[in-house]
This record gives sequence, structure tokens and C-alpha cells, in this order.
Amino acid sequence: MKTLSRRQLLQRAACGIGALAFHDVARAADDPLAARLPGHKIQSLDLKPVPLPWPRLVGKNAKRDVHGRGPTVTVAILKTDQGAMGWGELGGNPKDLEKLRGLVIGRPVSEIFNSTVGTTLRDAQPLDIALHDLAGVILGQPVWEMLGAEKPHLYPVYSGMVYFDDLEPKDKPVGIGQVLNNCAADRELGYRQLKVKIGRGNRWMSKEDGLKRDVEVVREIHKAFPDCELLVDGNDGFNVATAIAFLKGIEGIPLFWIEEPFVESVAAWTELHAWTRTHGWGKTLLADGEQHNDIPVLEELEAKGILNVRLLDIVGLGFTPWRALMPKLVKTRTVSSPHAWGSGLKTIYAAHLVAGLGNGCTVEGVSCSHEHVDFGENVIRDGKMQVSNKPGFGLALRGA
Repeated sequence: MKTLSRRQLLQRAACGIGALAFHDVARAADDPLAARLPGHKIQSLDLKPVPLPWPRLVGKNAKRDVHGRGPTVTVAILKTDQGAMGWGELGGNPKDLEKLRGLVIGRPVSEIFNSTVGTTLRDAQPLDIALHDLAGVILGQPVWEMLGAEKPHLYPVYSGMVYFDDLEPKDKPVGIGQVLNNCAADRELGYRQLKVKIGRGNRWMSKEDGLKRDVEVVREIHKAFPDCELLVDGNDGFNVATAIAFLKGIEGIPLFWIEEPFVESVAAWTELHAWTRTHGWGKTLLADGEQHNDIPVLEELEAKGILNVRLLDIVGLGFTPWRALMPKLVKTRTVSSPHAWGSGLKTIYAAHLVAGLGNGCTVEGVSCSHEHVDFGENVIRDGKMQVSNKPGFGLALRGA
């Protein structure tokens, strides 16, 4: 069987979830703001690399080696003949620039975007984030308000940067103290939730020593930062037995959620769900959907009330498909926390989505330099992700 790449899996998920979102009929949907969009035609489309370095070196997780110091992302910049500009991370291949230019330049924004639905041309999906930003600018509304909220739904934000930094450098590991230093730095940035990577025994240590270290790290973080909620993320590095062994090791420590302990499986999640509900983790959310995107499995687990949180990537899936997905999640009482790892921009996009639609639980925080981007009013305050009241996403691209 051919193995699909992460991008292919996300594209497949987008096709299934967003089939109605990217449908020509959507352009005819009732859009009370549409009268203000036709006056703008796309005049230019340009791409720009934007470095978003993290504040520190980020180490290993259960699957991947050292993650480095942060990405350089490609953003799409759209300008109209009326002088409006919108921009956002490109959701596709930069090599497709000329194809995208041919698709959108000279077209009215209203032929490509509908404020009640999102992007209405499937082939324009790579520009989905930029189009949402542009529409917000034209309409004079923050994206969260364009999604229908009278005031933003604000949620906690967690640091997603607590990795296996105790194992670095490889020739002379510094130990748990470095993880605690990183947590202290994140707390200083305003986070009151910390997502702790676990699964050292999957690749980097023996099964026994890795599990022991995972337990020790979580216990030490809980002891050092009692005012911070903890989340754990196994990156598919466990099975049911080792996941239960880990939970037994941290008995008495509350967890906000358990994320991706193993590859999505109805049987495995059903067993772990049953165990957690009878052994002290009845309020702990169970989260999945970032990596493999087996949509039928996720939907079955959600329908049964076993899986509580959907984690599909905010850019990889797309903002418009996320808008189409949210009502389906509401029906099964499944909350959302779009995956945002890697880019500080993705944190803001995810925050605006749940601020406008509700049905969130927390936002994945990725801290980065503000040298190339002015994040404006999108800031962490009182442990929550505040969203800008400025038009679009309220982000300014320096030098654009």
C-alpha cells in the first residue's frame, strides 16, 4: 500500500470535509456583505518568504529528531484595484504561483470569496487564509466578527514548545532542568497551559527508561508550575498498555487533555477511554486528528463520545473547510483545537476561527520573533489568546 504524505492526507481530508465549502453553488449563498466585495478586483498576487524563528532551539518528540529554531513560511499577498491588501500563509506549493495568478488576477473578489462560506473556488484554496484576511480588510471587520460572533469567544492558549530538550545535546544531555527552564520561559510569556511531549521510549531511550523519564518530567513540571494546566502529547509513540502505564505513573496529576498516544484506532481509543473514565481522568479530554486524518475513524469515535477534540491543521486543511466542519463537530459535542504547530501565524488563524465560531477549548501557541510580522492586538493576556479588533486577522507584514 502506498504511504501518503502529510500534505496528501490533509488534502484528502479537505476534499471530504470541505466538498460543500468549495462548491460553485456557494457563491450564490446569501451573503449580506457581498455588495461591498464586487467593487474590488484582484490586481496582484505575490509570494514572500517570512522567517518566524522560535525563541529557542526545539528538540525531539516521540517521532522526529531536533526540530530546530523555527520555520520560514511562504505567504501570499493579494492586492485589489481599490487598494485593499490581504495576506496569509500559502496553503499549497509556491511553484503554483503562475497558475494561481491566472486563476485570480482580474477577477472580482466576490467570484472567489463569500463571507458566509469562505473561499468558493476549490482551485483557489491555497489562498484561503489570504482571502479571509483580504475580505476582512474590505469589509472593515476582524475575521472573527466576519464569522458571525458579536464578541469574540476567548480560550486559553497553551505552549506547544515543551519538547525532549532534556536529551540535548546528544553527546552531553543537560537533563530535566532544561525542560523546566523552558517551561519557566513560556510562563513568563503569559502561558498558563503547557503541552508536554512524551514518548521518549518510542525512539530515543529504552522503553523502560523512556517511560520513567516521561513520568518524571511531568511530575517535575507539575511541582514547579502548580498554576499551569498540563496537556500531554504522545505523537503516536505509545500503545494502550504503555499509555496506561504512563498515566499510572502520574497518578494524582490532572491533565487538560491526552493527545495522539497512538495511531488513530477505534479499538485502542475505546479501551483507553474506558480506563481513563474509571481511574481518575474522567474530565480529561481525549484529542486526535493531527497526523493521519483517518476521517471515518475520527467520526466514529466522536459519534460514540469517545474522542472529545478534533485537531486537524488550520492551514493544511484550510480555513474554509474548518468553517464547514465546525457544525458537524457541534452535533457530536466534539470541540475543536486546530493544529497550529510550527508557525506563530497559525496560532492567530486558529484563534480567530474559534473566536468567531465558538466550540473551541484551547489554542495551540507557537511563540516566535516579531521582526517580520507585527502581531498587533493578537496577544496572550491572563492565559488566554486575545484576538485583534482590526480588520482581517489584524496582522501587519513588515515591508509589504
